[in-house]
Amino acid sequence: MRFLDQLSNAINYWIEYLLFGLGITMALVVATQVFFRYVLNQSLFWSEELARFLLVWLTFLGATVAYHRKAHPGIDVFYSRMPPPLQKAAVILTHLAAITLFSVMVFYGYKFAYFIRLQISPALYLPKWIVLSIIPLSGLILLVHAGAFLLSELMRGNRDD
Repeated sequence: MRFLDQLSNAINYWIEYLLFGLGITMALVVATQVFFRYVLNQSLFWSEELARFLLVWLTFLGATVAYHRKAHPGIDVFYSRMPPPLQKAAVILTHLAAITLFSVMVFYGYKFAYFIRLQISPALYLPKWIVLSIIPLSGLILLVHAGAFLLSELMRGNRDD
C-alpha cells in the first residue's frame, strides 16, 4: 500500500509541473497568434492546432490532478446521513466504480489511438495517435490514484476495527 501511495503522490507531483509548462506554452502560443494576426496582419497556420492539442492534454492531465486532490464534484447529501459502516461501503463502491470506468478509458482510449495511428494532423504533421495517447495515459494515472485511494480505505478500515 505504501508503495502505491508514494507512486500516486510522485506521479501527481510531476504532472502538476507538466501542467504548468503546458499552460504557459498554450498561453504563449495563443498570445503570439493574436499578435501576429492583429498587429502584423499575418496568421500562424499551426498555432490554433497546437493550442487545441495542448488544451486536450491539459484537460486530461488536469482531471488526474483534480482526482488526486479529491477536488472533483460530489454530492454528499445522502452520504453525510449514512451510518459509518454504510459510508465506508459507499466509498469502497465508489472507488471500485472509478477503477472500472478508468479501465474502460484505458482500453478504449488505446483502441481509438491505435485506430487513428496513420492519421496526420493537417498543420503540424503530427501523428494523431500522439495527441490521443493522453486518453489511455491519463486513464492509467487515474487507475494508480484510484488504487491508492481504495487500498488506503481498505487499510484504514482494518485499523479502525
